[in-house]
Amino acid sequence: MIAWPLERLARLMRAREHRDGINPAQREALRYLGRANRFSNAPVALSRYLGATKGTISQTVKALERKGFISKAARSGNSKSIALCLTAKGMAALEHDPWAALADASSVLGGKTRRRMQRGLDDMLRAELAREGLPSFGVYASCRFFRENGGLAPGEGLHRCMVYDADLTVAEAGQICAAHTPKA
Repeated sequence: MIAWPLERLARLMRAREHRDGINPAQREALRYLGRANRFSNAPVALSRYLGATKGTISQTVKALERKGFISKAARSGNSKSIALCLTAKGMAALEHDPWAALADASSVLGGKTRRRMQRGLDDMLRAELAREGLPSFGVYASCRFFRENGGLAPGEGLHRCMVYDADLTVAEAGQICAAHTPKA
C-alpha cells in the first residue's frame, strides 16, 4: 500500500516537470547540482547519481548550458576536470520546482508523521541502493568520513571531510556527496 501512493505522487510530479522549457531529466540534473557539494558537481558524478549513460548526461548538460541554466568551469588544480555550476536562471528554476512544492505541501502532516515518514523512506532508499549496489550520495553529516567541527571540541573548528581532506562549512555539511559512505 505504500508503493502505490508514492508511484502516483511521482507520476503527478513528473507531469509537472515539463513546464518552463525543461524536461524531467534536465530538472533532475538541476536538482542534483543544486544539492551537490563542490567535489560532486562533475558530469561523471551526475551520471552516477541519475543512473544515466555518459552520452545522455552529455546531451542533458549541453541543453542546460544552451538554455542558460548551468555553466561549466575548470576545476581548480585540474584543468581536465570541469565543474557544473547553476546560473541565476538555474537557481530560479529550482525555486519553481514541482518537487519543492510537494515538500512544502508536506507541512500539512504533523511533525511526528513527517519524521516517521522521512525515516521510513530513508530506510527504503538505503535498502534499494544496497540491493542494486548503487552509491548513496548522502549528505556529509550522515557520512562515516565526516568530522563535525573537524573532530575538535564544539565550536573550535570547521567541519572536515576525511575523504577529500578538506574543511567544510556548515552549509556544505548539508550537501550531498558522490563519495558518501553511510555510517555503520
